Amino acid sequence: MNETHTNIFQQFYNELKSDSTIDSWPLVNSPWPICIILALYLTFVLKLGPKLMKNREPMNIKYLILFYNLMQTMFNSYIFAYQFIRPEIFNYIWNHACHPDNTKSNIVHELHIASWYFAISKIIDLFDTVFFVLKKKQSHISFLHVYHHVNMVITCFVHLRFIKSENAAIGTIVNSFVHVAMYSYYFLAALGPSFQKHLWWKKYLTRIQIIQFIFGILYCVSLFVFNCTYSKLFIAYILSDVLVFLYLFLKFYKKTYKPKGKIQ
Repeated sequence: MNETHTNIFQQFYNELKSDSTIDSWPLVNSPWPICIILALYLTFVLKLGPKLMKNREPMNIKYLILFYNLMQTMFNSYIFAYQFIRPEIFNYIWNHACHPDNTKSNIVHELHIASWYFAISKIIDLFDTVFFVLKKKQSHISFLHVYHHVNMVITCFVHLRFIKSENAAIGTIVNSFVHVAMYSYYFLAALGPSFQKHLWWKKYLTRIQIIQFIFGILYCVSLFVFNCTYSKLFIAYILSDVLVFLYLFLKFYKKTYKPKGKIQ
């Protein structure tokens, strides 16, 4: 490894943050719970679940899914609103999105609490795939779907454990808003055909997600351009990750919503 690479990783190591309070939080204090959760998730949705359901009828879990979607809508609404309930939190984000103010520790702590709630929501999101398995909709379990869920869980908890940047509040706000729209749609769709026929805006959910990724790319680039106080290596990781998401979602959108040619 040459000196340049050594300096980059040394700088990254120096940028890692420790906080006795945050590091003691559930699922942050050790990597093993997250590793076990993801191992169980992947084992069930890719191997065990399909095998168990192979000779069974799809499970009727309509009311469970309705409850889940409603709960997720409410939880993401709370995460979104959490950062606006106190005006000083929004003012802090507005004025210090690039360079955090270490003198305002109480506000910074509140932002990290919001990040923890957000990380928990990503674990709850894993049930999306579990329900697909139980309903025998294995075709819905694409590489994009599984990669997205697993990656979000890992990224959120790595950020909380090692990076602890208030800049993440921007992503938390945007993504929780997107998930409010998503789970609201899923709740209405789960009510049945009489509601589904009125849900003409499904493809616009994917467009909103694509816009979210474009915003994320621009934000990551701006953190570099304005030399913001943030781990440069972690920004590079997030940027590459969002670029992958954008590519996969554009591919999905083209495959799903591109007009089909007429049969001659």
